[in-house]
Amino acid sequence: MKRGRTGLKSKCQPFPSQEQAKRHKCGVSGFTLTPAEDWGNLPHHVVLQVFQHLSLVDRARASSVCRRWNDVFHTPDLWRRFEFELNQPATSYLRSTHPDLIQQIIKKHAQHLQYVSFKVDSCTESAEAACDILSQLVNCTIKTLGLISTARPSFMDVSQAHFVSALTVVFVNSKSLSSIKIDDTPVDDPSLKVLVANNSDTLKLLKMSSCPHVSPAGILCVADQCHGLRELALNYHLLSDELLLALSSEKHVHLEHLRIDVVSENPGQTHFHTIKRSSWEALVRHSPRVNIVMYFFLYEEEFEPFFREETPVTHLYFGRAVSKEMLGRIGLLNCPRLVELVVCANGLEPLDEELIRIAERCKSLTAIGLGECEVTCSGFVEFVKMCGGRLTQLSIMEEVLIPDSSYNMEQIHSEVSKHLGRMWFPDMMPTW
Repeated sequence: MKRGRTGLKSKCQPFPSQEQAKRHKCGVSGFTLTPAEDWGNLPHHVVLQVFQHLSLVDRARASSVCRRWNDVFHTPDLWRRFEFELNQPATSYLRSTHPDLIQQIIKKHAQHLQYVSFKVDSCTESAEAACDILSQLVNCTIKTLGLISTARPSFMDVSQAHFVSALTVVFVNSKSLSSIKIDDTPVDDPSLKVLVANNSDTLKLLKMSSCPHVSPAGILCVADQCHGLRELALNYHLLSDELLLALSSEKHVHLEHLRIDVVSENPGQTHFHTIKRSSWEALVRHSPRVNIVMYFFLYEEEFEPFFREETPVTHLYFGRAVSKEMLGRIGLLNCPRLVELVVCANGLEPLDEELIRIAERCKSLTAIGLGECEVTCSGFVEFVKMCGGRLTQLSIMEEVLIPDSSYNMEQIHSEVSKHLGRMWFPDMMPTW
């Protein structure tokens, strides 16, 4: 019994001294965490950093802890970047930004907003709510603006007058816009002229695919005036020889990315014009490192105008079936700058000759993806052998490969891995 008490006594530790406790509580960042009532005295920059890692809901809850935290909640730095989420509860499972918070932002933080995006569902009511908010941002200095529809039609069902009026408010009042993403919206030529008149010195990125009310003249106005434009995304019907020449003028900076969507909704009803080879050459001469990305969503009979002459495209994506003849054009010295090629579907004829020709002529090719196509194992190995280690991405569905007398499915991964210089296996599902 006595021994037991002695043992217990030997295990008991004395209370630390006040100095030891202070050292123990001192954190890595150099300040002391003392009792709970002092949490409200954390340095402003520490609370600010914590708030920056919280979701909006958690940030709002934390702001009710004490007056100092509430003051941090209203710090301008926290409101420079904001995404308005506007969804209708009856049709969307996504969470919406609370109306009270929206009004608080408009009243107290509109002048602090710099990086703003609107994410709306397919309902017209959500898009109209976004326009209502835009029309109230009269004291803003927005630098980037994005209008994102998670599903169509959204903004396209809003009254054009309502949309253009709201967008013009931001274009006129910001005067420092550098990045704008307004795909699938009813923006028109007059509103683009307002954009140029107020933001021509700062605009660097403009993405406006599927904007049916914009004409080639409207986008040409942007290219003529916004000499700092570095990235442009648009539909093919807006692309013209005049636009490429405007982007190639001496006063224009070097364009870095040109993304072109070539889309047909109704087979046989869309006419596609041809861009002159000299216009493409002028652009590449002026901006030798420009990435020209083309997304094709056409039917086979609509490819006729494309790649008849050399086209300096760097990234090609075929979202629908594309013919062997079309892929053959790519390999006939018509796409010498090609870096990436994705073919989602082709048919039931092996693409051996076309791939080998592409490997031989497209010396910059580093990535390829094949979906519903067919290639013999021997042809595929020859393609990889010709490309060698420069293929940094090789995404081929397993069912694309046809075993032959030279290779079966068990042998091909080791043979391809040998030529790539790294381990490789066919994909079980598309990765693009």
